[in-house]
Amino acid sequence: MSSTNDAWTARARREVPPRKLEKQIAVVRAACGTFGREGYARASVDALAAAAGVSTRTLYNHFPRGKAQLFETVVTWTSHEVKDAQLARLHALVDPARPPHPDALERDLVALARAFTDLVAEYPDHFALVRHLSAEADHVPEEVRTAWQEAGPGPVGAALAAAFTGLAGHGLLDLHGDPDLASGHFMALTTGAVVQRSHYGVLPLPQAETDRILRGGVAAFVRAYRAAA
Repeated sequence: MSSTNDAWTARARREVPPRKLEKQIAVVRAACGTFGREGYARASVDALAAAAGVSTRTLYNHFPRGKAQLFETVVTWTSHEVKDAQLARLHALVDPARPPHPDALERDLVALARAFTDLVAEYPDHFALVRHLSAEADHVPEEVRTAWQEAGPGPVGAALAAAFTGLAGHGLLDLHGDPDLASGHFMALTTGAVVQRSHYGVLPLPQAETDRILRGGVAAFVRAYRAAA
């Protein structure tokens, strides 16, 4: 994690004494790397405590529900970071208040897809966690999966759907009455395809292959959703 997540620490500062909060942050930072390497099922409480340089008793003092609570905190923290980065790039590149010329729609959507995909390399710890969330879905507690969706993919999907709705209002897209589905299709055809092919960034693709996937995914999306002339 590159920085302390504002949403998590703002709430924590209201609820946790400063010295205790510093220790919690240290535990969460260390746990992020451990979970990213080992996954949820394999990471033991002993290993998580050792990575943070604390006793298991101290870990439970800060996270009474143990590994599940710590994993939920780590996933929520990193998901907020990536969500904030995604939303910043979305608002910079696709602004319904300044819609592109119809001929530039595909170009701008490729730029957005590339900006989203670049985050895989910028936030490797987060995408390592997401890889384990996907691979270990039957072992990860439901509340952790829900927290991840609410912290990251949910708000980003909603914002992308809203941006596409704005473009539809300008006559650039036809969302066929389902902006959420259109948003999901865009992500699946672009960033999602690269993430899957690269195993969540573990085996990065050559740049030329990434560009080919993104351009092809956007072209397919535009063929499906461009408004009729």
